[in-house]
Amino acid sequence: MDILIVGGSGHLGGWLVRLARAGGHTVTATYATRRPPDGDGVQWLPVDLRVPGRIAEAVDTVRPAVVINASSGGADWAVTADGAARVAAAARARGRRLVHVSSDAVFSGTSVRYDEDSLPDPITPYGAAKAAAETAVRALDPSAAVARTSLIIGDGDSAHEELVRALATGRRRGMLFTDDIRCPVYAGDLAAALLEVAAGDHTGIVHLAGADALSRHELGMLIARRDGYDPGALPHGRRARTGAAALDVRLDGTRTQERLNTRLRGAREFLRPGR
Repeated sequence: MDILIVGGSGHLGGWLVRLARAGGHTVTATYATRRPPDGDGVQWLPVDLRVPGRIAEAVDTVRPAVVINASSGGADWAVTADGAARVAAAARARGRRLVHVSSDAVFSGTSVRYDEDSLPDPITPYGAAKAAAETAVRALDPSAAVARTSLIIGDGDSAHEELVRALATGRRRGMLFTDDIRCPVYAGDLAAALLEVAAGDHTGIVHLAGADALSRHELGMLIARRDGYDPGALPHGRRARTGAAALDVRLDGTRTQERLNTRLRGAREFLRPGR
């Protein structure tokens, strides 16, 4: 399968590139500013999603069977919302299958448990941009799969893992909230599931999150223990005491998981020391 991975130079994008290549797929990936080193047979294309026409040019150049949009623009509306719309329009106009990666940030936590039918109700700029992206993708390309996920944890290479190490060693001030609850997912599991979705006939919303609901602090303790740091050294507190509301967002992916061969493990399993 010929795959174009948008945002291939990012954390999740890098996992997708490696797993796709290991699976024998032909991979082209995009980057925004810093070109990754050549190797492993991956073709790299510079694409700024803020520039009209750039992603369409890339799709015309590559002619992939599947486009996976794993780009991460944070709260930058031009990348996260407008850029996603441009990817969807380009894929749809050329008859290419699209898998768009979204986030549990589209939810406020008011309902706690959210399944694939739940409607977005974001409370942050990032969540609003992601919700707008979902709306645009589904309107422009009804055959696309929109994959919501949660905190992505790797093998020490994610932003949250670096934060935990910095807090555990005193290199950074701050705290991990005990009332900010999510369903962390292992990057390798997520990438494998996304590739399975891409190869299948999934359309609409799918949920790809880990099996365990954990607070940021509980997750941090698991990471610290795996990496040989003292979990007790992690500063913690309540999000509610900062003036922000407690946040409890649990993606229910039961329906999606029933259709996948890839098992999305919980953090207590994938962060177990010596796994």
